[in-house]
Amino acid sequence: MSLQDVLRPDVRAMHAYHVQDAAGHIKLDAMENPFSLPPALQAELGQRLGAVALNRYPGTRINDLHAALRRHAQVPEGYALVLGNGSDELISLLALACAQPGAKVLAPLPGFVMYEMSAKLQGLGFVGVALTSEFELDAAAMVAAIREHRPAITYLAYPNNPTANLWSDEALAQIVDAVAAEGCGLVVIDEAYQPFASKSYLARLTQHPHVLLMRTLSKFGLAGIRLGYLIGPQAIVAEVDKARPPYNVSVLNCEAALFALEHEAEFKRQAEVIKAERERLQVALATIPGIRAYPSQANMILVRVPDAAAVFKGLKDRGILIKNVSGMHPLLAHCVRLTVGLPQENDAMIAALQATLNPTAL
Repeated sequence: MSLQDVLRPDVRAMHAYHVQDAAGHIKLDAMENPFSLPPALQAELGQRLGAVALNRYPGTRINDLHAALRRHAQVPEGYALVLGNGSDELISLLALACAQPGAKVLAPLPGFVMYEMSAKLQGLGFVGVALTSEFELDAAAMVAAIREHRPAITYLAYPNNPTANLWSDEALAQIVDAVAAEGCGLVVIDEAYQPFASKSYLARLTQHPHVLLMRTLSKFGLAGIRLGYLIGPQAIVAEVDKARPPYNVSVLNCEAALFALEHEAEFKRQAEVIKAERERLQVALATIPGIRAYPSQANMILVRVPDAAAVFKGLKDRGILIKNVSGMHPLLAHCVRLTVGLPQENDAMIAALQATLNPTAL
């Protein structure tokens, strides 16, 4: 037996999550908030973090973060929070908490890759249901899959990644009701991109005790601190919280998150600029022949181009890093994903895209 044989065959068959090297490029590949803190806030945050007791394990300060997030997210009475090292850890905790023999996770595809990866790592089956050709939920197919597979967890990203669209209220209701009718599991509404969306599921959350709401501070503007939170009925959240490692949120992450929530107005201002830039990009993309930009409710835009690999390379050669998603799912053939950046970054990206698609026009 070799050391390789000690490792699970399914793990050895997986591909690790790849992060592109962005050195020397305008980084528009990972749906990050492009704004840094204003200098005055940087200095204030630096003083706060410098005073944190790094020699101690995280303590009761985490309770202050829970309270701040409850106010920020307007968590309903009778509902509780569990915090994760980003949404990724919450997805893993949910899979771990629900990993009974034969249990399955269901999600529409194309979608966030971590739903499937976390399910498989925890030994759950994964069922993917294709979206329509226009990237809408196929509600009938989703309901049929729920009835057939009785998933322990059904994920619905709202807006979706990488397609950036919100689902219709009718389709959402059909899926939530189907899971309730089967009495088989949880529905997790993943609102990672909520700061840029026109709607949230929060107002409907208390109508369905089997529905959980997941959010993150990554798109709020704090991707680097890795903090996600899950909202749900106290009894369910208490069980998921048992699977959480102790001290999973560091004292630095906690203090940085509290600082950001105290300056929420600055991050809301940034989100408004990003939304305005998203609409400006949509107008510009609509003028470029031979491509199709899909509607977006997030800080990214999915674009179908003649040759995704050539567009990716052409933009990279011109100093712009985007995401080639054409190989993620058959429905994404010829598609790239553009993150909405700062105004000057978006101008550079549009110019590079035009030059890549029509080099003879220069």
